[in-house]
Amino acid sequence: MRVDLVADLGEGFGAYRMGDDAALLDVVSSANVACGFHAGDPRLMEETVAACARRGIGVGAHPGFPDLAGFGRRAMSLTPHEVRTDVLYQLGALGAFARACRTRLRHVTPHGSLGNLAMTERPYAEAVVDAVAAYDRSLAVVTQDGVLAEAASRAGLPVAVLMLADRAYRDDGTLVPRREPGAVITDRAEVTARVVRAVTGGVVRTVTGRDLPIACDTVLVHGDTPGAVDLARGVRAALDQAGVCVAPLTDVLANRGAR
Repeated sequence: MRVDLVADLGEGFGAYRMGDDAALLDVVSSANVACGFHAGDPRLMEETVAACARRGIGVGAHPGFPDLAGFGRRAMSLTPHEVRTDVLYQLGALGAFARACRTRLRHVTPHGSLGNLAMTERPYAEAVVDAVAAYDRSLAVVTQDGVLAEAASRAGLPVAVLMLADRAYRDDGTLVPRREPGAVITDRAEVTARVVRAVTGGVVRTVTGRDLPIACDTVLVHGDTPGAVDLARGVRAALDQAGVCVAPLTDVLANRGAR
């Protein structure tokens, strides 16, 4: 059994930094790299991609809404054309650094509010898919089960299902909004137990106590969650102990296709 372990990296801007990227890179197998709209700048993007390339970490694009002040977590009413071109712009920017660092992009996962809307709203989902298809059809679209996964699959793009280790789930499979109590889980024992259960048992416990069926190709630990490095280390150790191999997303998808 294999699963990818990923963190959101490069989410600073200028003199500001968020999370301990260097420490997380020693734990994860893939990285979602901010592309400059919700976070990131050219220097940080190059630095992050280069660090991933040196370690053999799979590089993924993490495009978001043009919302630096709100860290891409505020809802924005954009047209499908605006979403498509914004995502395409960010893929091109990060792709340039990947090429310069002698690596390539492997996946795309929308950030924050863009990701949430694309998971549930067809115009946003189709705009993201159109951008990815126009840029590179080999890129895997990483998302939770929902409208975006369906749209990407219909378009013939690879799809990887995401499990969020440190976020609480509602019964419908959506995430508890960050403004609500308990939305972010910071207890190491709870996080590691739910990840192992999701990966090996295919279920996650919701806020109402229901067992929600969940597929799991890749597990995300947010870099800005309090204690993120400790959480990521705990998740990796727990997966190792459970006999689960942590591997880059490309290997996970190839193994899934071979079964």
